Amino acid sequence: MKAIMVMFDSLNRRMLSPYGCRWTHTPNFDRLAERSVTFTRSYVGSMPCMPARRELHTGRCNFLHRSWGPLEPFDDSMPEILKGSGVCTHLVTDHYHYWEEGGGTYHTRYSSFETSRGQEGDAWKGELAEPALPKNLAGRVVRQDLVNRGHMRREEDYPQAKTFRMGMDFLRANHAHDPWFLHLETFDPHEPYQVPEAYKQLYDFDFGDLHFDWPKYEQVTESPEQVEHIRHVNAALVSMCDAYLGKVLDLMDELDLWKDTLLIVNTDHGFLLGEHDWWAKCRQPFWNEVAHTPLFIWDPRCRRAGERCGQLVQTIDLPATLLRYFGQGLPPDMQGADLAETIASDRPVRQAGLFGLHGGHVNVTDGRYVYMRAPAGDNQPLHQYTLMPCHMRHTFGTGELQDIRLAEPFGFTKGCRTMKIACGGRGGWMDATRFGTLLYDLEADPLQEHPIHDEAVERRMVEHLVREMKHNDSPPEQFERLGLA
Repeated sequence: MKAIMVMFDSLNRRMLSPYGCRWTHTPNFDRLAERSVTFTRSYVGSMPCMPARRELHTGRCNFLHRSWGPLEPFDDSMPEILKGSGVCTHLVTDHYHYWEEGGGTYHTRYSSFETSRGQEGDAWKGELAEPALPKNLAGRVVRQDLVNRGHMRREEDYPQAKTFRMGMDFLRANHAHDPWFLHLETFDPHEPYQVPEAYKQLYDFDFGDLHFDWPKYEQVTESPEQVEHIRHVNAALVSMCDAYLGKVLDLMDELDLWKDTLLIVNTDHGFLLGEHDWWAKCRQPFWNEVAHTPLFIWDPRCRRAGERCGQLVQTIDLPATLLRYFGQGLPPDMQGADLAETIASDRPVRQAGLFGLHGGHVNVTDGRYVYMRAPAGDNQPLHQYTLMPCHMRHTFGTGELQDIRLAEPFGFTKGCRTMKIACGGRGGWMDATRFGTLLYDLEADPLQEHPIHDEAVERRMVEHLVREMKHNDSPPEQFERLGLA
């Protein structure tokens, strides 16, 4: 048995031709859609990057209990379970958050791993000379990114190119052996949109000399011309992702891997490119540009291809699918579903899906409606529950740790009591109270431009929300925070 997961970061499905985009250049995603099942109702769970990757290991949402952080001692790890059963699990990545405090326990769960350096603000090259910072950007991460760019003069120097090259080397070396799982993951098309000139030339657009390829996580204040510039440099980077996806598809053809190799192509979440007058993610509600993700799966057992599946699926389903594919049982704490029958025959796996970010809206969708429940009042009470007190780039500060209490075990902590650490009023990346509670009918309003007010629908979505929160063993104060106590 063999499996490949090709994972991109911040890939907006509305920039892909299989999802209806008619102006981007993504022929290999079209080719992929012809060889696989395209999911039309795939949603995130826990946001953003490392919370999503924790779901890829554990198969359960984690955003109600803590924010960005490492795997916990009580977490079940899909690649580690496979490794323990004799499956070679190999990670190839340029996603630099893996080697920071908030991600340092993930890559070691694989049998082996390879990395390429230099994405975004990766602390890669040490140079004291000051680069010229763009007027619209500043900060340590921006400075480091500009230093890194100085070492990427050819396309083959780019982290994505190196990552795919290492992944393809693994496939060439191991295609005649089994069992193995290759997790081939690139940080692209995450911002900043550094991309070789060849991919810009695919577009009839005057990029000029404007150095604007890194939107802030804020409301759009730029001109329409600048917004179009960002969308086009993003499109160029998506086209680069498409080209390297094509190299994997070529190799699957060459090595005849379609006959016995599961292929999953996915992303952790999408990205706002000026829609709803916002850039990026995390500072605003998770509209579908972020929450509704592209997902393609080829399963050699059923060989279904060139079709679309409209069942509601989520990130938490992927580890369950991989474990069952390799003949492994699912840990009792894993809440995702094996998608084998969904791929083969559109079998439903859930009534509703929960998604969100720690301290923000708690969201639920049934596939037609999306309900975004905002915090009530001052967004309190709110706590982090963890035995690994780390943020993205550093451990919790001593000020945060002055009033630690021990919580009673949750159902998934295997008898362990966790730290219970109080959060401030905002609690996370966003001030969710400014947006209020939102309800959308995706059938009537697919772009989510007009929130609706329908008491019957809201009552039904609240029932979904409460049920899913309870199923996730939510901390009791989350209900109070949302005004659901």
